[in-house]
This record gives sequence, C-alpha cells and structure tokens, in this order.
Amino acid sequence: MFEALANTLTRVFERLRGYGRLTEPNIREAMREIRMALLEADVNYAVARDFVARVSEQCVGEQVLESITPGQQVVKRVHDELVKLLSEGAPRALDLGGRPATVMLVGLHGSGKTTTAAKLAALWKNEGRRVLLAAADIRRPAAVEQLTLLGRQGGVDVLPPHPGEAVPALGARALETARTGLYDTLLVDTGGRFQIDAELVQELKDLQAAVNSRNILLVVDAAIGQESVHVAEVFHKDLGLTGLILTKLDGDARGGAALSIQAVTRCPILYTGTGEKLANLEPFHPERMASRLLGMGDVVSLVEKVQATVDARQAEEMERKLRTNRLDLEDFLEQMGQFRKLGPIENLLEMLPMGSKGLAQAKDGQNAGRDFEQFTRRAEAIIRSMTPQERRRPELLNASRRRRIAKGSGTQVSDVNDLLRQFEQARKMAKRMRELQKRLQKSR
Repeated sequence: MFEALANTLTRVFERLRGYGRLTEPNIREAMREIRMALLEADVNYAVARDFVARVSEQCVGEQVLESITPGQQVVKRVHDELVKLLSEGAPRALDLGGRPATVMLVGLHGSGKTTTAAKLAALWKNEGRRVLLAAADIRRPAAVEQLTLLGRQGGVDVLPPHPGEAVPALGARALETARTGLYDTLLVDTGGRFQIDAELVQELKDLQAAVNSRNILLVVDAAIGQESVHVAEVFHKDLGLTGLILTKLDGDARGGAALSIQAVTRCPILYTGTGEKLANLEPFHPERMASRLLGMGDVVSLVEKVQATVDARQAEEMERKLRTNRLDLEDFLEQMGQFRKLGPIENLLEMLPMGSKGLAQAKDGQNAGRDFEQFTRRAEAIIRSMTPQERRRPELLNASRRRRIAKGSGTQVSDVNDLLRQFEQARKMAKRMRELQKRLQKSR
C-alpha cells in the first residue's frame, strides 16, 4: 500500500545523502517534495503541513547542517517524527480486565468488520483467552452465517441472535452467556451502514450500555482515504473510541489514512489487517511502520512472522536432511508450502531494507508476487503428479515419465524440466554450503 510514498521518500533521502554539506535551500526543497508525497498519498492536508513544519524546524539547526552526515541526520528526524505521528495519543493497550472483558467492533459496511472480529477472536484465543463472539449484525444478509463459519474455522464460540431479537437484547444475553460460561472476553460484531446516521449511532449506544463495554474499536477500510478520517471523527465523538483497526493494508490504495487518522482522532491504531485469512491480523507497531516507509525494512516483524508460521520440528528435520544430503522433491514441496504460509511475497519484500524499491525494480512490467504464486502452484501440481518413489528418487524421471507427469499436471514437459533443474540447483547449493561449513569448522 505505501509503495509509492516509500519510493518517493527514498529518492529524496538518496539525494540528500549525496550532498557533502546541506544548506537551508536544500532542506526546503526536500521538505517540499516530502509534503507533496504525503498529499499524493492522501494524507490529511493539515497533518502533512504540520509534519513538514516540525521536521523543517529541526533540520535547519546547526546540529544537522554542520554534522558529518547531514543527510542521515535528516532521515533520522523524519523517522522520529513519523513514529511520533503514528503513536501519539491514547495508550496502545486495551482494557481487558474483568470477566468478561467486553469489546465492540464498529464501522461502516464493507470495512471488513465481521472478518476482523473473527481474526481478533482467533488471535486472542491463541494468546490463551476464552472468547465468545456475539453476532449483532442482524440486518446485513448472511452476516450471522459468515461470522459463524469464521468462528468455527478459528475454534471460537459464536452466539447468534434469536428470531426477531433486538440488538440491545442480544447484547444483554451475550453478556450473561459470557459470565455464566466463564468466558474471558466477549467480542461483539455490530451492524454497519453505508454512511453514519442517527439510527446507527443510537443502536450502538444502546448496545454499549447492554454489554457494559469499555472498549470500542473502529474498523476502518484504509482504501477509502480521507473519508475514513471523517468516519473516525464522528464515531469517536458519539461513542468514545478506544482504538482503531485498519483493514486492507495489502491493497493498492495510497495509504494516507493510516498516517492521518491517528493524528486527527488521537486514538491509537492497535491492529492492521493484511489479507483475508484469519492469521492476517497483526499488532500495529509505529516504529516498524515508520522504518518501512523510509525503506529501512521491518526485519523484526519478518522474523516474528517466520517464527509463528514455520513448524520447528519440520525445520529441524529439514536441517538434518541437508546435512546428510537427503533432500528430495517431497521436501521441496513442503518448503514451498511453508513459504506460501508467510503470505504474499510482495508483503515480505517490503519488510526487507529497501524492499519497496527492490520490488518496484523486480516487477519489470509484471507482478513479482503473482509470478511467484504461479510458479509455486505449477510446481506443486507437477510434484503431486509424481509417484512417491519418483519424488524420493528424481533420477528415475526419464523422458516418458516426464511426459506422463506433464500430462497429469496440466503443464508442459519444459515446465517439468525447469522444475527439476531448479531442484538440482538447490541441492547443489545445499552441498556447497555443507562443504563451506566443514572448512570453517576445520579452520577454527
């Protein structure tokens, strides 16, 4: 989402680092470009203006202009101000004390509220909490069925409404069910509208009173830009928001809402949604987002994602096979599956230093992430068309077997040959790494 903004900021900073000495005109020109980049990313005008003014004030001082690395000093100050912009305001934690702790999710139609409710419930369940989901969106067709299905996928109990039951009555019943059922948390998925109206606000107020909720989280579609800031302001004024969840950060919107909404409402962004799967909900870290925007990557988040996704026992078994030169096509298939669990490759590249720039260069007219997804699916089809013996012993794959595999997987013989060639290269690389490791051990 932030690719265009990150690329623009990276170009500005590369030019600043190229100057041996900075002058006030250099700083003013760079700040003008940063302000234009923020506005093009749909950042609120007042937020962009104030941000640039604060950075400019710090950058024209003697400490920056007379430093040994003035370009780096400017980057540091922009980074610090971005962190402040994304983190100032209320504390970044929910009040989950009491039994049960009650949390309401509010938002407009299409913001991803129901999906986010299931994601949040699954996340808290994995953290050891016992969660009850209340389906209080009684007007949208199939909303209750959607939440029930998602709750079943996440292993979370869902309380549906009775026929003709009013929303406040459902809330009161949900609270009593959570108390008697010894649930830690009651999470309420509420109804939405295509726009905010008095009826919606009053319904949410009555529900809030019925469930005695101290936590009201606004689910905002980051793709709607400046309108999301207005939506957040109105909800905050009428209900008293305690936090925000930004959804669809994996889309191609300009992303300015994420930078504006915190400054305008003074409510913390707690989570971000980056996909449709239940696992695609992440805690929001201002300092990590600022680093990604400035092309510094987010290696910490990447490591956390790998640790949460990759099976430790499978990783140990793979290491053992690499040491003993027993890597086969079944292992190759398993590793591709593990990698795909990490999410779209473009999201992973953004977490690496200069990732956005590298991704832009790698596209070359095509989408790198889509190409990788197509490759893994084709490779999976080819390997699954082999017999277990052929997977374990690729040297058995003569011309006739390759033709049979290509026909069975719906691919060409050339695709089978390409896959086997890449597998052999991976096996040779693993062998070289083992030999290098042995030489290093002997030299110690």
